[in-house]
Amino acid sequence: MDSHTVLYGVIGDPIRHSKSPIMLNRAFKETGVNGAYGAFHVASERLGDAINGIRALGFRGLNVTIPHKIEVMAYLDDIDESARAIGAVNTIVNDGGRLVGFNTDGIGYVRSLMEEAEPDLAGKRIVVVGAGGASRGILWALARQRPGAVWLANRTQDKASELADDLGGKANSIEAIPWERLREACGEADIVVNTTSVGMSPNVEAVPLDPAWLKPGAVASDLIYNPLTTAFLEGARQQGCRIHGGLGMFVYQGAYAFEYWTGLPAPVAAMREAVLESFGQAK
Repeated sequence: MDSHTVLYGVIGDPIRHSKSPIMLNRAFKETGVNGAYGAFHVASERLGDAINGIRALGFRGLNVTIPHKIEVMAYLDDIDESARAIGAVNTIVNDGGRLVGFNTDGIGYVRSLMEEAEPDLAGKRIVVVGAGGASRGILWALARQRPGAVWLANRTQDKASELADDLGGKANSIEAIPWERLREACGEADIVVNTTSVGMSPNVEAVPLDPAWLKPGAVASDLIYNPLTTAFLEGARQQGCRIHGGLGMFVYQGAYAFEYWTGLPAPVAAMREAVLESFGQAK
């Protein structure tokens, strides 16, 4: 770092598990960008202070993770059209002191899902578990692929219904279902997606739902990338399902953010390699 180094970071609560600094600092190194990226623990009650801080310090960009993706919108100067439609922000660009919010979660996830597991989502029946900030981007991006149905389940039914209604005008394929119907829906689904943090390190034995509910041949997908294969995915694999972990989404959402910040093509292969190396699994 020197006096010309441009600052970037990620905020969340918790945040110590994040591999974003490893991945984005590798991207800066690969492309010759004089940038430095850090992880910052920000509790909900300090979110406004944190955003004022990055504005005052001249951070060029920021990623936003759980639990701030929705609440952070109130502190920004402008919000990209797609992020506004989604109702959540995971990437902030500081454009000369003007903070603009974007959402790269959904486009990153769908790109990964189609490249790694299911190239054609048209007509597919999809179950999405969880109605948090990450779920919003996933649902919006999935709906743009013309699925047959998207069933949204959340332990708090009202939250799922509110989200489905909120996105309904932009994606009429989304339907909130009661938690009690989740087992039945999973048995019919072609793809089941976990968008919750259940199963994330260090609570690696936890599962968001019983993998035995999935039909053989279906795709079990998990947004979690730490561990690379969650207990949910491992159980689904034993059921004869195809599995799709969160690493690809994590890499691609970071790649899109890098491109928004720098205007340069993201070094995707190097970014993926950096994360795998951090798990001791470089290929």
